[in-house]
Amino acid sequence: MAFLRSPWPARWGRKQRSTATMTAAVAGMILVLWLLARLVALAPEPIGSNAQAFADGARMTVELTIVSGLAGVVLGTLAALGKLSRLPPLRWIANFYVWVIRGTPLLIQVFFAYFALPQLIPFIKMEEFGWGSVALALNVGAYNAEAIRAGLLAVPRGQLEAARSLGMNRWFTFIDITVPQAFKISLPALVNNIVSLLKDSSLTSVIGLVELTNVADQLRAKTYIATQPLVASAVIYLLLTTVMTQFSGALERRFDIEDKLA
Repeated sequence: MAFLRSPWPARWGRKQRSTATMTAAVAGMILVLWLLARLVALAPEPIGSNAQAFADGARMTVELTIVSGLAGVVLGTLAALGKLSRLPPLRWIANFYVWVIRGTPLLIQVFFAYFALPQLIPFIKMEEFGWGSVALALNVGAYNAEAIRAGLLAVPRGQLEAARSLGMNRWFTFIDITVPQAFKISLPALVNNIVSLLKDSSLTSVIGLVELTNVADQLRAKTYIATQPLVASAVIYLLLTTVMTQFSGALERRFDIEDKLA
C-alpha cells in the first residue's frame, strides 16, 4: 500500500483524491484475495486441495466486514448524535443502546439476531449473512458511537462560533465545519474498530455462515486434522488485518496531505 503515501497532484480536488484512495483500497483488497487463493493452493495437504474453499471463506469474511462496518459507522453516527441531543428521549434511547451492546457478549448478540429477531420481526426474511451482518453492525456501532461522540466534542467551539458569526446556519456549520474535523479525529478509533470487526466476524460461524473460521472447522471435522486448517485460517486472518492496518495508516496520511493541499 506504499503507493498511497505520495500526494496526488495539487490540481486534483478533495473528492477526486478521496475517490482514488478508496478505489486503490478496493483494488488492493481484490488483489490480496486473488493472491491468497493462489498461495493457499501451494500449501501442503489437506490445505492445497481445499484452497478454493479457503478463498471463498476469506471473501465472505471481507464482505461481511465491509457490509457490517459501513452499517456500523451509520449506526454509530446516529447514536453519537443521539447521545449529544438536547431531546431527552433521544439521549435515553442512544444511551440504552450503547449500554446494552457494550455490556453483553457479541456471541449472545449473534444468537439473538439469528434466533430471536426473526421471531420478533417475522416480516423480514434474511439468510445467515444478513442476520450476521445485523449483529456485527449493532455491535460495532455502539463502539463507533463513543469514538464519534468524542470527535464531535473535540472540535473547538471557537470554530463553530466563527462559522455562526459568518452567517452559516446550524446545518451548514455541522456539515462543513464539525463533521470533517470530527471524522478525522475519530478515524484512528473507527479503523481500529473495523479491524477488530474482521476478527469478530468469525463468531458468525456459530449460526452456520460459511466464512473463514467455518471453512477451517469443516475441514477439521472432515479430515480429523486440526493443526493445518486452524493455522491456515489464522495466517489468512493475519494477512487481511495487516492489509487493513496498512490501508488505515495510508488513509490517515492522505487526510493530512489533503489538509496541507487545501
